[in-house]
Amino acid sequence: MNPPQKTTVYLDAEDYQRLKTMARRQGRRPAELVREAVAVYARGGGTAVPRSLGSGRSGKRNLSERAEQLLKGIGRAR
Repeated sequence: MNPPQKTTVYLDAEDYQRLKTMARRQGRRPAELVREAVAVYARGGGTAVPRSLGSGRSGKRNLSERAEQLLKGIGRAR
């Protein structure tokens, strides 16, 4: 294994706080989580798209915008 290389990563304040919180909850150092995330992403694990994505596509562009209108009356006793 090659010796670790040092780098600097700039995060916005929210992401930095999330990273610190995650590390504290897991009892790990923030640097460990960053190294792990980079390794997963570099292997292609960070870009995978679920196979189910789009499987429910109806072909109608505004379906989600009209959900309330389309579902009106469903579930009411007749």
